[in-house]
Amino acid sequence: MPTYDYKCLKCDKRFEFFQSMKDEPLENCPDCNGELKRLIGSGAGAIFKGTGFYHTDYKNSAKSSDAKGSEKTKTTEKISKEIKTEKKSTTDK
Repeated sequence: MPTYDYKCLKCDKRFEFFQSMKDEPLENCPDCNGELKRLIGSGAGAIFKGTGFYHTDYKNSAKSSDAKGSEKTKTTEKISKEIKTEKKSTTDK
């Protein structure tokens, strides 16, 4: 059920009212009994859940796979440097 915004034309009070889409719009202000106008609000924006959407499936996974790949590369380079250092120290003896 949506929340509707209303404005009183008499006292300029603005308020929200939670009501079904099937319900008739409010007509009278609860404070001064003046005429109300239902305002068009921006709403809550669409929320896409599940698989198959760009934001959840591709954007985040691409960043995380790139980050994981660069971490693996750094780890591999570090290990290879350590092995080279160990080989040098054993051949020096």
